[in-house]
Amino acid sequence: MDKNAKIYVAGHRGMVGSAIVRELLKQGYNNILTRTHRELDLCRQDAVEKFFALEKPEYVFLAAAKVGGIMANSEAPADFMYENMMLEMNVIHAAWKNGCRKLEFLGSSCIYPRMAPQPMEEGCLLTSALEKTNEAYALAKISGLKYCEFLNRQYGTDYISVMPTNLYGPGDNYHPIRSHVLPALIRRFHEAKEKGEDTVVCWGDGSPMREFLYVDDLAELCVFLMDHYSGDETVNAGTGKEISIKDLAELVAGVIGYRGEISWDTSKPNGTPRKLLDVSKAEKLGWRYKTELEDGIRLSYEDFLRKKQEES
Repeated sequence: MDKNAKIYVAGHRGMVGSAIVRELLKQGYNNILTRTHRELDLCRQDAVEKFFALEKPEYVFLAAAKVGGIMANSEAPADFMYENMMLEMNVIHAAWKNGCRKLEFLGSSCIYPRMAPQPMEEGCLLTSALEKTNEAYALAKISGLKYCEFLNRQYGTDYISVMPTNLYGPGDNYHPIRSHVLPALIRRFHEAKEKGEDTVVCWGDGSPMREFLYVDDLAELCVFLMDHYSGDETVNAGTGKEISIKDLAELVAGVIGYRGEISWDTSKPNGTPRKLLDVSKAEKLGWRYKTELEDGIRLSYEDFLRKKQEES
């Protein structure tokens, strides 16, 4: 990317989008376009087309999305499918219509089959059934990356996609119900420590295996791919390392300093049994993650405490 090129980051207030903006600024890119949801509703096709026709961004990072954990996805699958499908199709289509030089679409590792061979390679997409608890979100993300692929095939565009594993870090959502597992654990153990609770109850049985990537590491990869990768197939973004939810809970409790008991509510769903990405493609391109999980959790806890202080 040219340092003076006009770059639009969709979803700049979210965890991923804000990390991409930080990385771009760090690397000396200053011509960055952003719009809040109030300024530009990406689900409104007319508004999106007007924005692109006026601003003509040369590069687009599509990090905007409606996101949430198992409960949020289970309670509102129609909302997750509709909003994600609409915003991504509007942005990608408007980018193509207005001659955008390159677009990068950010998806999620939940696009891969529930029982995909582990670690999951990019080529296992659409080889078997999806995980039901986030099927609507996954279908929307698959549609986005496929639309990029089809535009490349039909019109010769240079639109790429990256599929991150579970993300965490500054700007995360710590909502008690609608957050993902790691920020939810940070909040839960912090509150239990503050209240002096003897026990913290976690969902499931603790057996699922998960991989976690610090969001600033993902942002570095996103900018790297925009400069160094072109192709129809997506690129996995992860660490290549996994941890059980039980061990994760104990690690988070240790970082926060919670000394009580951790119990498990097995009436609640576990989700996909195992979800580990094969990151060899990204590594062969020349990228590797930097932040180890315990260090990232400490940084995330600091971010959580800052947010609490700002709210009080």
